[in-house]
Amino acid sequence: MKNILKDLKRRDHKRYLGGLDVFKYIGPGLLVTVGFIDPGNWASNFAAGSEFGYSLLWVVTLSTIMLIVLQHNVAHLGIVTGLCLSEAATKYTPKWVSRPILGTAVLASISTSLAEILGGAIALEMLFDIPIIWGAILTTIFVVIMLFTNSYKKIERSIIAFVSVIGLSFIYELFLVEIDWPLAVEGWVTPAFPKGSMLIIMSVLGAVVMPHNLFLHSEVIQSHEYNKQDDSSIRKVLKYELFDTLFSMIVGWAINSAMILLAAATFFKSGIQVEELQQAKSLLEPLLGNSAAIVFALALLMAGISSTITSGMAAGSIFAGIFGESYHIKDSHSQVGVILSLGIALLLIFFIGDPFKGLLISQMVLSIQLPFTVFLQVGLTSSRKVMGQYVNSKWSSFVLYAIAGIVTVLNIMLLISELS
Repeated sequence: MKNILKDLKRRDHKRYLGGLDVFKYIGPGLLVTVGFIDPGNWASNFAAGSEFGYSLLWVVTLSTIMLIVLQHNVAHLGIVTGLCLSEAATKYTPKWVSRPILGTAVLASISTSLAEILGGAIALEMLFDIPIIWGAILTTIFVVIMLFTNSYKKIERSIIAFVSVIGLSFIYELFLVEIDWPLAVEGWVTPAFPKGSMLIIMSVLGAVVMPHNLFLHSEVIQSHEYNKQDDSSIRKVLKYELFDTLFSMIVGWAINSAMILLAAATFFKSGIQVEELQQAKSLLEPLLGNSAAIVFALALLMAGISSTITSGMAAGSIFAGIFGESYHIKDSHSQVGVILSLGIALLLIFFIGDPFKGLLISQMVLSIQLPFTVFLQVGLTSSRKVMGQYVNSKWSSFVLYAIAGIVTVLNIMLLISELS
């Protein structure tokens, strides 16, 4: 009898530990999530909420659904093939296809880095009254040092935790302000295109579904040394990766939605349009009082630094992949990719007169490049030559191509609205 009880306890303990296994696989998704609660998102969300109220919440919902599907799909590519998206494109597609797309992806990473560096510079201006240009230089130098020494790994979790706490502060504030919830729910599920909103819509879309994050996710998913020796092991990893992606992206959806809700309930209600991130610090005043400006600026600085790190890594991964190599900061091609992205972004900041407008336009650029990356990704994951038995089903391919089609249509609508 004692032996039976011991055996039952042992089985329960194993089952309990097995349930905790999922936490070993959480990480890559959260690292990607940092990328879409970055300064560009802050600017896009505050502009959307302050100018159009609750009516553009649907863009966050649609973007997050797209993001979950796309990130899950590209993570599969990394797990099954052991290649990042850039490496797979170089290996399995003709140069006349891969080179132009990967080249535009590098340009998109530059646009991302521009937004992240600008966010850090704005934060330094708020904290220490440092001019934007000098703040951008300091942010870039700090990030380059962290990337080239790999010291970012030591504080990576702290940065993610800090930015997450600030994001959760926005969610908590929903209980402190008067939200029109019926109107908000309608905004989440009902597409609307208010006059003059296409730039903001594409900025929000580009700020959530970011091309560089697709490359980054397929790269960092391999940094976890998963056991992929047999079919059952691979399927186990794929299952847990889905949980990581779902959990991380839903957290991002909640934080981005909270920003729009708060901007709508405060600025839009008062008829104030946010034209600089410094205005948005007042959103934290109900929770943090007079310390709001300092905490807001610190959060923005951490968001800027952490997301600049991820955009630099993505650029290194894309550029190294062009030469059939994986990302490694000691590798010359990875180094060139990082320097190209951060260096050109810093140079462009010297010519930006309106930092807030610069943030919005940088996010719009990402949405314009996005269809090219998505069509490339879906083509690869729908190829049996690339994925073997883990190739996309016909239904999955249809959904993924539909996402690429939706983004393309929105881009055409943006072009028409800008020309008219």
